[in-house]
Amino acid sequence: MRIETLIIHLKRAEQRCAHVKNVISGLPFEGRIVDAVDGQTITVDEIEPHYRRKLHRPSYPFVMSRNEISCFLSHRKVWREILESNLDAALVMEDDAQPASSFHDSLDLAVKHIEEAGFIRFPFRDGRERGEVINKDGTAQLIKPNCTGLGMVAQLIDRRTAEQLLRTTEQFDRPVDTLLQMHWVTGVHPHSIVPGGIMEISNTLGGTTLEKRKDRLMKLKREILRPIYRSRISLRARQ
Repeated sequence: MRIETLIIHLKRAEQRCAHVKNVISGLPFEGRIVDAVDGQTITVDEIEPHYRRKLHRPSYPFVMSRNEISCFLSHRKVWREILESNLDAALVMEDDAQPASSFHDSLDLAVKHIEEAGFIRFPFRDGRERGEVINKDGTAQLIKPNCTGLGMVAQLIDRRTAEQLLRTTEQFDRPVDTLLQMHWVTGVHPHSIVPGGIMEISNTLGGTTLEKRKDRLMKLKREILRPIYRSRISLRARQ
């Protein structure tokens, strides 16, 4: 299979550039950077064709921020790159991903099953996902989660699935990881390798590149509505 590593990197996050190059050099595939869509410079004309509130059920209770929209469009950009580069699959990573010593074993297991699974996540939070065990190799297990976990730090995606995701996410109403929990919408049921063998190290790279400024009322609203929304997604995912 022709597989490459594609790392989503925000150009202005210059303090992460050396880290990204180091990650690429330590992985078994040829790798390159895909420039992220920047939430600080994205225009209304870029947003309007894609963002539609309350598009799917269960409804997403929050308005997406410019950075969340930019993040979604960055992942769509990578999915398109898989097709345009005629890759069989790609290891897609965000620029705050740090492979652990066990990652190569997790990656080997994923590569063996990517043709049938299509989309395999490497969760950076251990113990969050449960589901049917499809296969295992040593301590690494490939599972089909009852409810897909959150986060887009690292995943292996094949060409067929990239094409499917581009088609079904032309318009979206919630963050990319949240929409990918909704396999009844996307037609893609992500699998996961547990443990993922990956870490998210944004705190050691100058902090997150996403804006986190919210007023108190918005924070309170999120604290109330988030668990309600997540329980609805979990229930729907198990049906």
